Amino acid sequence: MEHTDHAPNPVPTNPFEHADDGSDTTAAGPEAALVLNVGRNATLTLGTDALIVLDEGLKHQRAPGNLCGLLPQFSKTTRAVPFYNVLWAELDSFEVVIHYAQPTGKEGCRVECICYTVMDKTLHGYTKTWVDALMDRAYPSNTKRRKRMKVLINPFGGQGNAQRLWAREVEPIFAAARCEVDVERTAYKGHAMEIAENLDVEAVDVVACASGDGLPYEVFNGLAKQAEPRRALRKVAVAQIPCGSGNAMAVNLYGTDSPSLAAVAIVKGVRTALDLTAITQGANTYYSFLSQAVGIVAESDLGTESLRWMGGFRFKWGVLVRLLGKTIYPAELSVVVDSDDKRAIRETYRHAIDEHQVATTKHLPAEAYPSSDDNATTPSTLPSLTYGTISDPLPPCFQTQDLPTLGNFFVGNMCLMSADARFFVTALPTDGRLDMINIDGSIPRTTALRMLSTIEQGTLINFPEVSYRKVLAYRITPRMNATPPGRRWRARAGRWLGGAGSQREGLISIDGERVPFEAYQAEVVRGLGTVLKSVRMGLKGWEGAVTWNSCGTVLKKRGRTAKAAAAATKDDADKPDVPVEDAPTTTKTRGRPATKDAANAKSAVTSEEKASPRKRGRPPKAGETAKSHADQEAAKKTL
Repeated sequence: MEHTDHAPNPVPTNPFEHADDGSDTTAAGPEAALVLNVGRNATLTLGTDALIVLDEGLKHQRAPGNLCGLLPQFSKTTRAVPFYNVLWAELDSFEVVIHYAQPTGKEGCRVECICYTVMDKTLHGYTKTWVDALMDRAYPSNTKRRKRMKVLINPFGGQGNAQRLWAREVEPIFAAARCEVDVERTAYKGHAMEIAENLDVEAVDVVACASGDGLPYEVFNGLAKQAEPRRALRKVAVAQIPCGSGNAMAVNLYGTDSPSLAAVAIVKGVRTALDLTAITQGANTYYSFLSQAVGIVAESDLGTESLRWMGGFRFKWGVLVRLLGKTIYPAELSVVVDSDDKRAIRETYRHAIDEHQVATTKHLPAEAYPSSDDNATTPSTLPSLTYGTISDPLPPCFQTQDLPTLGNFFVGNMCLMSADARFFVTALPTDGRLDMINIDGSIPRTTALRMLSTIEQGTLINFPEVSYRKVLAYRITPRMNATPPGRRWRARAGRWLGGAGSQREGLISIDGERVPFEAYQAEVVRGLGTVLKSVRMGLKGWEGAVTWNSCGTVLKKRGRTAKAAAAATKDDADKPDVPVEDAPTTTKTRGRPATKDAANAKSAVTSEEKASPRKRGRPPKAGETAKSHADQEAAKKTL
């Protein structure tokens, strides 16, 4: 069931806007209209970005977790619930019921409920208006309420915990948000593709996959097999509930690999276009949303199936074993290059970020994405491929080179391949380009290990040994490496340690799925797919994962604020392309900054603190915004 917002002046939909960008945060009427009296000593206030609950009766309750409530420490009288966390609000007779997501540390959340009875029966109409205003703030005009979801659960993915995670962490959130859910469990490989191929696109808004990255890949390809594939890919958004070993889609789009946090992001998500890569191999055509790999990455993904008991660590173990073994994967590569200048690639990336930030600040209409109901002008057939298929002669615009000592061939459409693997730091979601990385397999082991240690920071691009290009299409013909007789025992030992003891042929990975070890051609198709993008990271207390902004850059990264992460990304872009061992180092002396720039920065911060007047009253606590703190103080005065 679709909800229609009645906004007097509709704002152009921007899939990348924050949750509070599409709604009016000021009351049309007097300031008192934002406050609802629900008792003698309790009020509910619609603040700038949060619901403020002020209840003097809460101070007489003992705080939970305080030695079972035996110690004389009492609860706070004021609570703030960000609008992003509000899942649903309704007026049942004279009882106001609000369901919201309550953070449980840094790794998840649970559903909580606020219930108050309106004592004054003459305020029923006013209360209904107040509840509607809360829902408008919780679900801005570009966010669909009560999404119709087809949930696919892979009970065999990852470590086999998908069913348990769904029932314990995700299903209560979807139920609290009043989503219409149809659940089906996949029974075999390719089952999700069959379900998506036969899906009624008029009855579903979202296909949510409780799995790793394999099920979203199958869903995209199943939608592409429908009678009207382009319309199906435009109308149905694909989402991921992270329950597998690889959860790259959730990490990139929602900023987390927590199932419960991802569930909230799906409920509050907005429709966003995403580039897909059309891959032709033999008579088959695949559509990739994430990555394609030949070499170490593919071997570490598909060649470590016997090490699934390691969880996500099996990927790192596979890479480490093959790096130390200096494994090579010869191939012939033909590419249509858009740019191979790393500095120009960075500048283009930063320019795209700046353009979006300017549009956001000035509330300019950015590139709008049609809603699921706007299909009148959407073509029903898939777009034709500009560069042909693998069966066609190679066009003259391709640049061909032979790579006899290729170590790693990796092409991506998203920034992160896992929560701590930032391979494609300049990837944009809808730029019509693919980010390609080539690394020679004969580089020294020490250099390879240094590269491995920089992937989490996103500085792999800085190594001169790394070829980083923006490409439009490519064709690769992999070959098996002939092992000399004297090194066969070492090769067998390396395969056994890396989890591929019985492997007899090379591996090609498309979104983590295995395809035949033969030549294929890939071409990016701009904006063909549809996903749900998190509008913001609004769960208080969560600081652990990484998230895109509109252009794919890191907003939050383990223990670092968004501002610090953005500054680090900008600094990395300004660094010359030198290996880590040649990078300049600074020594910090106890008691003073390490560099002159650091001293100037510290002086500027000190001057700013002195210039800003200190306001009276309680300072904002950790995790509490200044706006929410001011709203709480105003609510206390009102009471």
